[in-house]
Amino acid sequence: MDSRRRSLLRAGALLPASAALAALAAPTAARYAVPMDIPAPSTTPDVLARDESYWAAVASHFDITDEVNHLENGYWGAMGKQTLASYQRHTAEVNRGNAWYGRHAFPAQYLAVHRQVADMLGVGADEIALTRGATEAMLALIGGYNRLAAGDQVLYADIDYDSMINAMRWLQQRRGVQVERIALPVVPTHEQILQAYDEAFARLPRLKLVLLTQVSHRHGLVLPVAELAERARARGIDVIVDAAHGFGQIDYAVPDLKADFVGINLHKWIGAPVGVGAMYVRKGRVADLDPYMGETDDGRVGSRVHTGTVNFAAYLALPEAIALHQRIGAANKQARLRYLRERWTVAARQMAHIEVLSSPDPALASALASFRLRGHASVEDNLALQKRLLDEHRIFTTHRDGLDSGACVRVTPSVFTRPAQMDALVQALAALG
Repeated sequence: MDSRRRSLLRAGALLPASAALAALAAPTAARYAVPMDIPAPSTTPDVLARDESYWAAVASHFDITDEVNHLENGYWGAMGKQTLASYQRHTAEVNRGNAWYGRHAFPAQYLAVHRQVADMLGVGADEIALTRGATEAMLALIGGYNRLAAGDQVLYADIDYDSMINAMRWLQQRRGVQVERIALPVVPTHEQILQAYDEAFARLPRLKLVLLTQVSHRHGLVLPVAELAERARARGIDVIVDAAHGFGQIDYAVPDLKADFVGINLHKWIGAPVGVGAMYVRKGRVADLDPYMGETDDGRVGSRVHTGTVNFAAYLALPEAIALHQRIGAANKQARLRYLRERWTVAARQMAHIEVLSSPDPALASALASFRLRGHASVEDNLALQKRLLDEHRIFTTHRDGLDSGACVRVTPSVFTRPAQMDALVQALAALG
């Protein structure tokens, strides 16, 4: 992205874009090409979670392959049909308008989307930058964090994402710090999680930075991030939160995390086109991140990450994705995903040959949950298990490794997943014995 276009994005002052800006600022539901035929909920999320007619209406907004029982929805989230149509429409518009469109219409449109994302996250527009995903945001936050001196300590856990772990390790070269690691119990309690981090805080006198993953991509564990962040803050420790799998499937606003630095994904649980995320930096903390290489230090969050020329259409399809997400409602999504997870994990826990890596405590569990055959924790074992589910039962999952306890197979439903699909998984797990 050249300097002129970056300045346009900062100012948002191009007159030819005024009409487009007004269109994007309109209520998102109005941008749908067809009426949003999802009924307004008239009951509690927990009751709605079992209303199959409601979720059939939600599912009608998605076009998902029936080649397999698709239970790997943690990679990225499918776009709703109207989001896809918007993405395709904007792709054609960008292609037709070329640089004329990119330089004249896009900056104001981008700023409108930027404000809408900030509103959804519950933060100020000056506290975020749009990115190509949570990974880009997290690497910018970890790599740019400048309140470290040689000999200071940083901390991560075995549940964290590999790219972020590598970035924390890289800080040893970048900042001369000591990198520390902890491992959590396989299925920890709330108290065990707090204890593990409290013990690490106590034994590491020069601990300055902690990586916290809100929802682990390995087995879906949900950390009590707000509690941990407040405990860290009391000791003068900063936290950087990886919320890639959190926002969109769990009902909260970003300030609820009590963290000053958060990386967010918008193409997993919001249903945006692939390649869209956000980076949050609480007001007053921007100076604690170095400007991205070559960027002018103008005090903006956007100067701490550099995405280059963005996928215009992916960003401009965000309003439709947000509209669908908000129509369903985060609390309703959370309840439905919890119901689908429990649909298989409760039954699987009764099988002697299955080890379920998901907490029975709803506060510590997410849509993602993992399992393995007891006594079979190698990567090879779980690759074979994943293949067996696919070959014998047409159930598509993915394997995960990196936990101290070993590898596993991850199961991830989505809002369009039917209970019968989870029941088919239960039958397949029983057949593995």
